Amino acid sequence: MLIRGESGTGKELIAEAIHQNSMRKDKPFVAINVAAIPHELLESELFGHEKGAFTGAQTQRIGRFEQAHGGTLFLDEIGDMHPELQTRLLRVLSSQEFYRVGGHNPIKSDVRIVAATNQSIENLIKESKFREDLFHRLNVFKLQLPPLRDRKEDIKVLAEHFLSASSKELNVSEKSLDKNVLSFFESYHWPGNIRQLENICRYLTVMCSSSIITVDDLPDDITSGGDKKESYNGKLGWESLLENEIRERVITEKDVLIKINEKLQKLLINESLRAANGVKQDAAKLLGWGRNTLARKAKEIN
Repeated sequence: MLIRGESGTGKELIAEAIHQNSMRKDKPFVAINVAAIPHELLESELFGHEKGAFTGAQTQRIGRFEQAHGGTLFLDEIGDMHPELQTRLLRVLSSQEFYRVGGHNPIKSDVRIVAATNQSIENLIKESKFREDLFHRLNVFKLQLPPLRDRKEDIKVLAEHFLSASSKELNVSEKSLDKNVLSFFESYHWPGNIRQLENICRYLTVMCSSSIITVDDLPDDITSGGDKKESYNGKLGWESLLENEIRERVITEKDVLIKINEKLQKLLINESLRAANGVKQDAAKLLGWGRNTLARKAKEIN
């Protein structure tokens, strides 16, 4: 299956929903962003490796195909996959088996592949950057996701969901939007799509002291409307937003730095664990910590 849509339109959410509503729902759903991993490491991530397969391979490791056995493997940004790996993926789809890196014994593969891209695969094929036969294999079932600006009727439901999820994850009281914020959200162009909305809801959950979110609580990045700031998508302007918010809170609230530090630590730990699919050692590396440091800090905030 191939899911297409702009960046941030919720392709992984849709893939997981498909998984949860299928006969494979009791088996694993495993996601990997192809573009986020250097191609020389991606082969090992997908197929695993044997002990001694390469320098640093001190133990055997199973890859995402084995982790997802019986379930669904979601390959995000498939258009960025290196041609050599495209060939290997095609072979797995054809033969239903693969080899770990450095391995000699075939391993049976029972995995449903759901791929996603925000690129034109047809153009990549013309540029000889994507295999046409792999495209046809993946494109048996296809789904085009519209951008959030064309789904205004979904914004209220999505925002309420993200606010609720963020409050539970961060163990803080749940926030709600006043009608003016909702009107603003419905008129905003959302260049970062659902991911941008989710990031803003997380920001508001952490930074808004009131239970009702007003327009004054919104980050300047989206209320200014300028191209220079473009929009708050979790990547642009977050340092200045956080800095300004902390400075204002320090003036009016006692012990605010301790509270903000605790919330941010919890957010960082939870996000790193999610990005690392729950593997604590990998999550610690994302934060630049050792595994013991991650365990200690997680214990302190919980």
